[in-house]
Amino acid sequence: MKHVIENSVGTLTMSLETGHVAKQADGAVLAQYGETAVLVTAVSAEPREGIDFFPLFIDYREKLFAAGKFPGGFFKREGRPSTKEVLTCRLMDRPIRPLFPEHYVNEVSVNALALSADKDNDPDILAINGASAALCVSSIPFGGPIGAVRVGMIGEEFVVNPTYAQREEILMDMIVVGDGRNVTMLEGDAREVSEETILKAAQFARKYIATICDMQRELISRAGKEKQPVPEDPVDRQLLEEVKGTYQEEINRAIVAPDKMARKAAIEALGEKILAAMAPDEEDKDRRAMLNKIFDRLVGTTVRDMALSGKRADGREHSQIREVICEVGGLPRTHGSAIFQRGETQVLVATTLGTGDDEQRVDGLAEEYSQQFMLHYNFPAFCVGETWPNRGPKRREIGHGALAERCLRYVVPEHDEFPYTIRVVSEILESNGSSSMATVCGGTLSLMDAGIPIRRPVAGISIGLVKGNERHVLLTDITGDEDHYGDMDFKVAGTQNGVTGIQLDLKIPGVDEEILAGACEQAHAARMELLRAMLGAIAKPREDLSPHAPRLVKITIPPEKIGKVIGPGGREVRRIQEETHTKIEITDDIKGTVIISGEKMEQVEQAKKIVEGLTEEAVIDKIYEGRVTSIRDFGAFVEILPGTDGLVHISELSDGYVESVTDVVRLDDVIKVRVIDIDDMGKIRLSKRAAVEGADAHVGGSREPRRGGGRRDSGRRDSRRRR
Repeated sequence: MKHVIENSVGTLTMSLETGHVAKQADGAVLAQYGETAVLVTAVSAEPREGIDFFPLFIDYREKLFAAGKFPGGFFKREGRPSTKEVLTCRLMDRPIRPLFPEHYVNEVSVNALALSADKDNDPDILAINGASAALCVSSIPFGGPIGAVRVGMIGEEFVVNPTYAQREEILMDMIVVGDGRNVTMLEGDAREVSEETILKAAQFARKYIATICDMQRELISRAGKEKQPVPEDPVDRQLLEEVKGTYQEEINRAIVAPDKMARKAAIEALGEKILAAMAPDEEDKDRRAMLNKIFDRLVGTTVRDMALSGKRADGREHSQIREVICEVGGLPRTHGSAIFQRGETQVLVATTLGTGDDEQRVDGLAEEYSQQFMLHYNFPAFCVGETWPNRGPKRREIGHGALAERCLRYVVPEHDEFPYTIRVVSEILESNGSSSMATVCGGTLSLMDAGIPIRRPVAGISIGLVKGNERHVLLTDITGDEDHYGDMDFKVAGTQNGVTGIQLDLKIPGVDEEILAGACEQAHAARMELLRAMLGAIAKPREDLSPHAPRLVKITIPPEKIGKVIGPGGREVRRIQEETHTKIEITDDIKGTVIISGEKMEQVEQAKKIVEGLTEEAVIDKIYEGRVTSIRDFGAFVEILPGTDGLVHISELSDGYVESVTDVVRLDDVIKVRVIDIDDMGKIRLSKRAAVEGADAHVGGSREPRRGGGRRDSGRRDSRRRR
């Protein structure tokens, strides 16, 4: 039976429908907002034998028919997931993963298909809400519902679920997920807003989230299935107490070490010791597996208890950042480079400058656009002392790169001001906690080393959380163990003026405003400390670009002159490029923007001069230096600008009597002439003697000129036929 729940969320109606399509899935919901619709299904399978983790698979795909589009490229069908699809998968995964029972190990697959897109409303919000609703009505045990909205800030006002057009202008774009009381996830970027604004945005979202959660509860009451039994804790309690009683003191000592690899080695050695003592028979795989599970749980419990008692494994205070080292310019052939190290997390970041040919074209359900700034993040196996094959970026790498890109995007100069394409690449060399925020710091240093005039430096830090029954502690600059065994990874990046990027991941169902406010305050203090350390390495962007970076200038020409620069069949622009060894890009904007790039500035300036000459108009009383292109009995034609010539009548060649034009000038001579008249047809009259007579005149003209037409005189075309 079909069930539909509708309610207003902001200016539009959101609907959740089940029981009509995809009925063989355990749970299926069609979520719609405006004319954007996403079908989300949830299916579970029996647990695989011996599995000791929760295999949750999330997939989100955009069908281009949803927007009435064909896939681009040679193959006219959707292929591998786009970056947008991968990022939406992560948006769906992070808020729902903590809401499954702790010991549930059945394989669960959540699939979302964007089936209709109205080009105003992003399907990602519907995918999150649809995932929660599909799980809620299914038999899969799930601690929802949760609701998701996008909060934008236009001026001083918050807007719920802003459209694509509104998101181009908003000061903040943040996705808030929660249960109506607590926040489960935050993700977004901003143009240097305060931490207080972030908290107010989360409060603003609460009532809309509550509405969406109530819609799901109504759907459950109408169509919800009976839930699967929640599995009990598989750990052998008696064996756990035995291991704890015998080895707890050794565990306490093993996890305390300032060095990650030493701590890892001590823990592994202790684990082997426990196995050798309590399960010496290697064939007894079940007992050994149980001991490994118990040992890991005891290590995690010890790390948490230690943090709650005021002590961290590496000896730091709760709000203390590890040692920071910043280096810039270490790679001689890159356009900009930096190494940023915070404790045992080390990143190498390189910046490359390119031209319009290097822009990334992005196509999807929304309008196609060009991306002039991009950041890519790579996490090789050696950075954590492990081995795995490199098969391209994983979802985590794509997500971390996108986060760092958002954090830096708003301080990179606008393309109109700095018309380069910019690519930043972060290579993680060592990792022990928040390499994405280290990428933000290293990215800032690399951009400044490349001479890119960023508005302000950006730094980022991650704040962790350990929450007990009666108290909680916030941990600045969390390590890998504190992330793994802790409850929160709250990444905040920004400038000295405000926040530019934020991401909240939880392993618990939610956090309240008190915890969020404390984490924001702690992150702000850490960010200021990091910025001081970074500015000690490079105080401001370098004055000059790297000598290995392309040289680029941007000019504007009258739009009606673009055809003259291009020439018939593109011959003119190709000629200029070949002569000057440059690349000329003529944009399709209404301003007549032309971008000229090349390896050397002299070549770029030469091409610029030619283009400006082609589009310049002759000015009466201005003196030009031109080449004689044609000689007639009555005078000489002189090219004063590229493609623009005028007639010097024989009477204007000299003060005295001239019997023959060739007595004064010859073909290809370069002479100075003054423009003495431009008629209504655009024909230009020149004077050689007036250029000599005019004591107050000079090349370029000093008086307010009267402009005239600049079209090619027909006399030159006649002379070409004659030759």
